Amino acid sequence: MTAFNEFGLTDPVVRALNNMGFEEPTLIQEKAVPAGLEGRDLIGQAHTGTGKTAAFGIPLVELLKADREQVQGVVLTPTRELAVQVAEELNRIGHFKGIRTLPIYGGQEISRQIRALKNRPHIIVGTPGRFMDHMRRKTIRLGQVSLVVLDEADEMLNMGFIEDIETILKDIPEERQTLLFSATMPGPIRTLAQRFMRNPEVISVESRQVTVPSLKQSYIEVGERQKFDALCSLLDAQSPERTIIFGRTRRRVDELFEGLSRRGYSAAGIHGDMAQSQRDRVMRRFKEGTVEMLIATDVAARGLDISDVTHIYNFDIPQDPEGYVHRVGRTGRAGKTGVAVTLVTPREIGHLKNIERMTRGNIERKPVPTIKEAFEGQQRQAVDRLLTAVEKGGIDNYRGLAEGLLDETDSVTLLSAALKILTREADRTPVTLTEERPLRIKKDKNAGPGHRGYRRSGSGTKVPERSGGFKGKGRFSSRAF
Repeated sequence: MTAFNEFGLTDPVVRALNNMGFEEPTLIQEKAVPAGLEGRDLIGQAHTGTGKTAAFGIPLVELLKADREQVQGVVLTPTRELAVQVAEELNRIGHFKGIRTLPIYGGQEISRQIRALKNRPHIIVGTPGRFMDHMRRKTIRLGQVSLVVLDEADEMLNMGFIEDIETILKDIPEERQTLLFSATMPGPIRTLAQRFMRNPEVISVESRQVTVPSLKQSYIEVGERQKFDALCSLLDAQSPERTIIFGRTRRRVDELFEGLSRRGYSAAGIHGDMAQSQRDRVMRRFKEGTVEMLIATDVAARGLDISDVTHIYNFDIPQDPEGYVHRVGRTGRAGKTGVAVTLVTPREIGHLKNIERMTRGNIERKPVPTIKEAFEGQQRQAVDRLLTAVEKGGIDNYRGLAEGLLDETDSVTLLSAALKILTREADRTPVTLTEERPLRIKKDKNAGPGHRGYRRSGSGTKVPERSGGFKGKGRFSSRAF
């Protein structure tokens, strides 16, 4: 395994990486950093959790000049959350070299961003819409940009940003280095690469299996009206420490949050209709462990860098295989075992099988946990909580009280009572969710070979169909995965 100091990096960058706790590069970093440092255009095909940010961040910081106080690097991301997280990591990598990064995104006052731009950052990380807004206002000058990164390009495609990206790239000097990172390579991304990149080196770190081996995948076939009770049974039986529950629409997220809260679960919801301050507050509570469950739409969850997620629940089946990979890729990281469960209505089984085939994974069918299994799961959690309290200590103030109780009652009875109090018994408070239509994917009748069809998502949004094949230069995989 190559060490970071073997890349020929300058001392300030090596020092920053050491401070960040980086020891050995991930596979994508090992392959992408040298190519990036050589000034080559690069396409990196890697999914969430592979270390993509440092893979482009290290060359970005290394190649830019700290004494030239102009925007020299641009990173485009699909969401504001990802923009903030990428900017934070780039600022850490560039700390000792003096390379400053500024995130710009919608939802934040543009006047505040304009003031920050006057401090002359070297790198801007932004969402395409707000970036174009600054271009129109001429508050961002692109004449000195020498390096551009497109991060999670397939997600920017899904969110309808391709035309914005093309407009931005046309305004950046052609004599630039372009790095593109994407979990998958649908047709329009390949076309974008062919048009705006110069003989890019293609790096793929995907194994034969798209989803990680440490991920246990399963599905439960259940009617739409029974899905909520099935979810609660799963939560009780599996007792996840930290979980993300995905819903197809904003309404679904709101109703799931309300229903789970009514039944006593510690949950919070996040979607695109929420103000940025609300989203930041929800994410802070989730990361701190104040809430155990995050309920999210795909768009709101894009790029969220959350560690130690133990379980993923797809309350609604994802739109496509790429969406499935992005969702379940948030657990089972760093060699840890993760769990992903998808709730599927009978009419959606065919769509699930398509996801299984395209991701080359094994999604095992499981039954809804029984009442007994759910109760046993809650008992295990109560025992864990009790043993954790013993390990943490700080219970000396309770010893006298405990000894007094033992004079009156035997230890087994007392411990049984304590476990009963700690065990969360099933709550079946009635909860009714608005029914969603089963997911169906239909190609546009006018979409023939070489044309791009569209389908409707469950929220009514117009979403591009996947297209295959790539014609032109460069070494691309012929499959989307």
